[in-house]
Amino acid sequence: MATDKVTSRLPEFLEKIERELDRAMEFWLTHSHDEENGGYFTCLGRDGKVYDDLKYGWLQGRQVWMYSKLYNEVERFHRADILEAAVKGAEFLMKNLRDPETMKCYFLVTKEGKPIKIQRTIFAECFYMLAMSEVARATKDLKYKEEAVKMLRKIQYWVQTDDTELGRPKLSGMTPVNGLAIPMMLLVLVDELSHDDISLAAEFRELQEWTVEQALQHIQRDGTVILESVSVEGKELPGCQGRHMNPGHAIEAGWFLLDYAVKNNRPELKDTAIQKFIVNPFKTGWDEKHGGILYFLDVDGLSPTQLEWNMKLWWPHNEALIAFLMAYKETGDVTYLEYFAQVFDYCFQHFTDDKYGEWYGYLSQQGEVTQDFKGGPFKGCFHVPRSLFMCEKMLKEMLKTQQNGVVNH
Repeated sequence: MATDKVTSRLPEFLEKIERELDRAMEFWLTHSHDEENGGYFTCLGRDGKVYDDLKYGWLQGRQVWMYSKLYNEVERFHRADILEAAVKGAEFLMKNLRDPETMKCYFLVTKEGKPIKIQRTIFAECFYMLAMSEVARATKDLKYKEEAVKMLRKIQYWVQTDDTELGRPKLSGMTPVNGLAIPMMLLVLVDELSHDDISLAAEFRELQEWTVEQALQHIQRDGTVILESVSVEGKELPGCQGRHMNPGHAIEAGWFLLDYAVKNNRPELKDTAIQKFIVNPFKTGWDEKHGGILYFLDVDGLSPTQLEWNMKLWWPHNEALIAFLMAYKETGDVTYLEYFAQVFDYCFQHFTDDKYGEWYGYLSQQGEVTQDFKGGPFKGCFHVPRSLFMCEKMLKEMLKTQQNGVVNH
């Protein structure tokens, strides 16, 4: 009976997700464009008012990618204004965000594009690459694809060969670390760039396999936990860093791995992705008293040192929506649809804003909004619309299969 009840909600899920995606995109399309300088304002209040005009490199790239992806794959977003906004954003990125000599991308620039801050990591560069890859498909302009390929080759060099150009000093007390963020990001970069290009898929196949191996090293303690950082040998690290868990990040890595496993016919990896990276971190991270996914946890149950550890942030919930719907779609196991419904109901009760659109990003442990802005230094046009877009696509496929009476499991 419970199974019938949750599967009967598929049309409801689709209707609400479609509406939220439309409202989220209208929010960004209406409020975030800098018509004078190019690029996007991302520090937007609840109603869309710009409260800071600084521009963040991660979010500029993410927004170009999101606009381009929707233009390319969703009919109602295949609009001239969206393509124009994506191209303007891409041109702002190429002109202002990437240092032509070093290939490093700035984390923060002025509204005109003057550099303020650069990070000693690869993530601004990753989102630059994603933007160029997808806008290339939207425009059919090879200059963007060439930028994407050039950047991915540089990122691979930094990650696998020599990272001295990133500017991180090698201090005597430092221990080399395998952080989950790098392999999971590179796994997505290769897929995004090469899924429709056989030659690029061949060039980066070994890199993709390497990212999977690196990600699997984070399964620790007899498969019961996903640790955010491990040693380069795949062993648990001492101290707080070694005990640190980020449930939302593990879940996100899980659906990246699940997608890869399905595309490459890897049944064992598929099961590992679902059970180890998605289900276990979700069960550990779900707040049984107040609902929602806790931000950070300590594997030994000690108090995490991060002051925001017990907050409920938007993006882990976005990732859980994708992960559980994908797990249900690929297995037919209704348990995963029930988990999806659990997260869905929490999100639509706490994160959505019926008045202005888009989602709040930051809640207290009790589920109350702590900051009511819709965009900031780390929240832009990405996690919410990406989640809604992917869930809408999967739900439409499942409902179509259901209507045709086809069983695909």
